[in-house]
Amino acid sequence: MASKYRSDYTIGEDNIQVWGMDIHNPVFMISASLIILFVMVTIQFPTQANEVLMATRSWCLATFDSFMMLAVNAILLFCLALIVLPVSRVRLGGVDAKPEFSRMSWFSMLFAAGMGIGLMFWGVAEPMTYYTGAGGTPLGVAPATPEAADMAMAATLYHWGLHAWAIYAVIALALGFFSFNCKLPLTLRSAFYPILGERCWGWPGHVIDTFAVLATIFGLATSLGLGASQVNAGLTMLFGVEEGINTKISIIIFVTFIATLSVVRGLEGGVKILSNVNMLLALALLTFVALVGSNISVAGAVLDTAGNYLGNILPLSNWVGRDDEQWMQDWTVFYWAWWVSWSPFVGMFIARVSKGRTVRELLIAVLLVPTLVTVVWMSVFGMNALHQAQNGIGSLADGMSSMSLATFQMLENLPFNELTTLIGVVLVLVFFITSSDSGSLVIDGITAGGKHDAPVPQRIFWATMEGLLAAALLYGGGQQALAALQAGTVAAGIPFTLILLVVCFSLYKGLNAHLRESTSF
Repeated sequence: MASKYRSDYTIGEDNIQVWGMDIHNPVFMISASLIILFVMVTIQFPTQANEVLMATRSWCLATFDSFMMLAVNAILLFCLALIVLPVSRVRLGGVDAKPEFSRMSWFSMLFAAGMGIGLMFWGVAEPMTYYTGAGGTPLGVAPATPEAADMAMAATLYHWGLHAWAIYAVIALALGFFSFNCKLPLTLRSAFYPILGERCWGWPGHVIDTFAVLATIFGLATSLGLGASQVNAGLTMLFGVEEGINTKISIIIFVTFIATLSVVRGLEGGVKILSNVNMLLALALLTFVALVGSNISVAGAVLDTAGNYLGNILPLSNWVGRDDEQWMQDWTVFYWAWWVSWSPFVGMFIARVSKGRTVRELLIAVLLVPTLVTVVWMSVFGMNALHQAQNGIGSLADGMSSMSLATFQMLENLPFNELTTLIGVVLVLVFFITSSDSGSLVIDGITAGGKHDAPVPQRIFWATMEGLLAAALLYGGGQQALAALQAGTVAAGIPFTLILLVVCFSLYKGLNAHLRESTSF
């Protein structure tokens, strides 16, 4: 049976072979050229680039806050609706398709690629920021009060929970369906085939895929550069390692080297193994902190956090007449734009490892599993930190000296703090590596015209480019250059939200047509 949305386009027909690479023309060349141009300008004028992009980011967040809040709410409701609609029975790859990975490996890869590294950095820093009022307070709650502690956990979960994963789920489902069921290339342009038709293979598609490459590599490079600060902070606490640019660049080089080896080995031999190791390490650290942490009931903390989250999800989702409008713009709208900018990368990676899953299975897994893990993680780490702050225990009682140090400041008040800090540093590094290598595999696929297995030299090229981009910006412009890159990525995420809404329409149109075709035989 031929799908209504099956094109005569042959995957890779526009590719050219050069230097052992199989590159899609012109997406590869344009993306690489724009990346190099951005690095040169930002290094040459770091202060000016930072000022312009930060001003652009602030204007976008303030101007489009209502649009972003409404759009992300709509995307979550769309995902929930798909779970119960008849199209939920559609299986990615066809009725006879079988999953390529076990559920546990699948869950591990979903989580490690999406937000694992963020939980290590923000699991303590974000609740502490809201509790102390250092970054404003959600819903206008007075800081440093019991109510502030509850709201801090609710707001943190709100940013890392269902709304965030709905953004990823839409892209993942769209790419998986149009690639595996309609035999279109595994690139972002394929999600627009029901709307653009054969024009997907022309310049409209080139622009969409180029945007996806830039959003992915800029988002990864920003996280790699900024996250090196957390590793550096941990190494300074443990071994007295100097905290500075040279150390951070050395960390980036190490992460890039290991990520490149993993990318060369592919999904089975690299990303899958590292993701499983990652989850075991994370589980060990989580279990330790839960058992020996502050005098709080873990089960009670999880239930309280989940209850606070669900009880405040509607007020936090509202965008009309809020007393904390500035907080909403600085945190919630920023987060939504950041997740949107990461969605081509994470969504495409989830699609790539989800063949054989039904629409309902994918959506439930992507929405619920990471959210539940996040609830447990934030409850254990966040509430331990808040307990220390409220009871005058350790340095967190005086507030955070640095967001990069926050997790380690919490761990230093627990037994075996040197060992747990070391595990924390290793965990951050492995999370970085899994994000980097999965992101590289995604970029490889896009710049190879949608092929699932790009040549090894091409994998090495993009894995290396991520590290070079982060290291070059850090060396040439320091934190200002990385902040400029982050601001640019967030600003780009706002117009891309409109594209996501179009993807929702295109996806439903495609799923509905496919279901009608399947049931007509």
